Amino acid sequence: MTKAISLRPISMADSLFAKLEARILSGEMPPGSRFPSQKEIAAAENVSRTVVREAVARLEAQGFAVARQGSGVYVPDNVRYRAFQVTREELSELSDVVKLLEMRLAIETEMAALAASRRTVDDISAMRNALRRMEEVSTDPVASAQADAAFHMTIAHATKNDYYVRLMDFLGIRLVPPRSLYLRDHPPQSHHAYVAKVHAEHEAILESIVRMDATRARSAARRHMQESLNRHTALSNALDEGARKK
Repeated sequence: MTKAISLRPISMADSLFAKLEARILSGEMPPGSRFPSQKEIAAAENVSRTVVREAVARLEAQGFAVARQGSGVYVPDNVRYRAFQVTREELSELSDVVKLLEMRLAIETEMAALAASRRTVDDISAMRNALRRMEEVSTDPVASAQADAAFHMTIAHATKNDYYVRLMDFLGIRLVPPRSLYLRDHPPQSHHAYVAKVHAEHEAILESIVRMDATRARSAARRHMQESLNRHTALSNALDEGARKK
């Protein structure tokens, strides 16, 4: 079993955020309940009030807490509908990147098949523009990831199913693991090879959708997602093995 490999140190605010989030999700702090004061939390958790403020601010940003003027901080009544989150903080953990890719493998194969069945000429134009943009910014990992996410969003639009669009929009840039995560410590030629491989995988998906071949589109999308999942799983295993040998 692969251990979670952290790509950044866990801060006291991270730890407190996770504790409070777990209490909310478990029902220990149900919807409508009031948070203890910052002073009370700081004393109970043996942390500074600055740490408490940072953790609570993150809870508010992610919909797990709401401040009421002159009253305090509460668990929102609708928190149960906001419980699913995929945050930037989570995706600094390689194990969570792998989990997200496993989820996308299931979702995007069917998304591509639907897109192949329902796409319009305008959808194809949007996909081609997104791929062209990926080529133009291929030397910039951040811009390339944004263009990659935009390509997958065009496929979501082509399904004519708003739920796919909303899910892709929710994930946003988190759809695409940063290239630097997989290729760190690799020479420049490895980056070029990676870009070429991903582009070919995207071209295969697009070609299948252009031909309105749902079976091929499903297979091309699965191959693309499986390749990414394999790469990041292998990296996670390698890091885990290295950690055990230390």
